[in-house]
Amino acid sequence: MTAPTTLTSRVLLLLLKLRAVLMLVILLALFSALSPTFFTANNLSILAKHVSISALLATGMTLVVLTGGIDLSVGSIAGLCGIVAGLLINGLTIGGSTHYIPIPLVILVALLVGALAGACNGLLVARFSVAPFIATLGMLYIARGTALLLSNGHTFPNLAGSPAHHNTGFPALGQSFLLGIPAPVWIALCIAALAALLAARTPFGRHVYAVGGNERAARLAGIRTSRVKLITYILSGLCAALVGLIIAAQLESAHPATGESFELNAIAAVVLGGTSLMGGRGSIGGSLIALVIGILADGLVMLGVSEFWQIVIKGIVIVLAVAVDQLQSRVQFRFLSNLFRPKQEANQ
Repeated sequence: MTAPTTLTSRVLLLLLKLRAVLMLVILLALFSALSPTFFTANNLSILAKHVSISALLATGMTLVVLTGGIDLSVGSIAGLCGIVAGLLINGLTIGGSTHYIPIPLVILVALLVGALAGACNGLLVARFSVAPFIATLGMLYIARGTALLLSNGHTFPNLAGSPAHHNTGFPALGQSFLLGIPAPVWIALCIAALAALLAARTPFGRHVYAVGGNERAARLAGIRTSRVKLITYILSGLCAALVGLIIAAQLESAHPATGESFELNAIAAVVLGGTSLMGGRGSIGGSLIALVIGILADGLVMLGVSEFWQIVIKGIVIVLAVAVDQLQSRVQFRFLSNLFRPKQEANQ
């Protein structure tokens, strides 16, 4: 392979790997030019809250996709966990008397519900060999239906609680600030940092990549592939539960329709960030950089673009992201093949 060809391949690979960063720069420049209020402090605060929601979902989704799976149920799990929190804060009526649950316990129960839903996904995929798409699609309907049943299709309002019932403080989860930065942003950053550390610096993280790269080889190497998959789906469910709690805290109400189509934003961020849908390649950091999908949505709203067109544009972004991911795989394979071919020929 000639030097110019090698240089061209290297540049093309670099551009493909940095596609999320390039898109981020382009979107920031475009929306700043088209809307003078885009870079205001108020809008950036709102944008940060929106992006933190997508960041949490993308973090859990990345771990699942790295194993070669996918989780379509995260939006419905978020809605279900929000409803569970709303139900507990408004009080449980047992034996004719109403019992009000302390907020820490409310949060813990909602997180356990998310983990349980994720565990069901993981068991179906890992133990019963159900295709991830089918297993999580089924959970999507189960979680959404359960949320509707628990709420009877209604919204749980007034989640601020009451001092008389000792259940105040829940809105702080989504509305408070620390050092001028919204609490959801801090939560998203902490979870993403822990997930990145888990993926890059621990044996479990190496097992995740191994399962996604070649599950059969990982199993022969002694890796408990079923357990790895189960844990990733549980973590995805926990991230979705956190999202449901944060949204309910921000709105001070819980609606069973919360989280609809959230899974699309998460998948778009994961793929745009360089994580392969085939598994074994990608990173948490790449998915976070790829949260330009949140900036795109916010910018389109500020420009007054129809909600229907926003859905169309998101779909186009997902398709293009997958197409570019496949292009990167082909270019990388061709580059490595050409790189090692001269050495093989020399040895012969």
